[in-house]
Amino acid sequence: MAHLNTYEQLFPGEYYHIYNRGNNREDIFLEYKNYFYFLDLFKKYISPLADLYVYCLMKNHFHLLVKIKEAGKIELKHSTEKVDKFEPEELQKHVSRSFSNFFNAYAKAINKMYNRTGSLFQERYRRKLINKESYFTEVTFYIHANPQGHGFTNDFRNYKHSSYQSLLSHLPSLLKRDEVMDWFGGKDSFAKYHEKYRDQLLDYKFFLEHVSDD
Repeated sequence: MAHLNTYEQLFPGEYYHIYNRGNNREDIFLEYKNYFYFLDLFKKYISPLADLYVYCLMKNHFHLLVKIKEAGKIELKHSTEKVDKFEPEELQKHVSRSFSNFFNAYAKAINKMYNRTGSLFQERYRRKLINKESYFTEVTFYIHANPQGHGFTNDFRNYKHSSYQSLLSHLPSLLKRDEVMDWFGGKDSFAKYHEKYRDQLLDYKFFLEHVSDD
């Protein structure tokens, strides 16, 4: 099955499902601390220009649901120019470069830490525009359900390296918790939706990547 819009341009104000896997399906998270390091780098490289809504990190792949901030709110640390002076195409390049820098920084750190060489990730990160209201709940469920679908857990709600439990908690978080809950109509509806479809994990793949991508 061919990939559609695999390399979507990252426009300010838009939501994207961003994902990738390890080169040759190798692990990209080798031990517990790697998951936290990945999120720390996200905060450093991506938080100035995009908000995080949903995530799931698994041994050999990851999924993120983000929203690129409005042009006037984007901060680009690698540029001394003001964002509002950029042409749209130039701004898109800066945003895309920030994501590439994020993934490259993680890959270099893992290579150094574990004395490995070569590409950590399969290829350029993939991204899909999420532009229909119904997709917000569906892609959220899909991302959270991934660990169960791939056999990492018997119940994705208990998986430690996803945003599911964080979204239900009251602890400080990078996540845009209130907006996610608004998509579902509140925490009770959020939990019930995930419970209802827990054993129907493949229902939403038609609008995401092909099943063989993971």
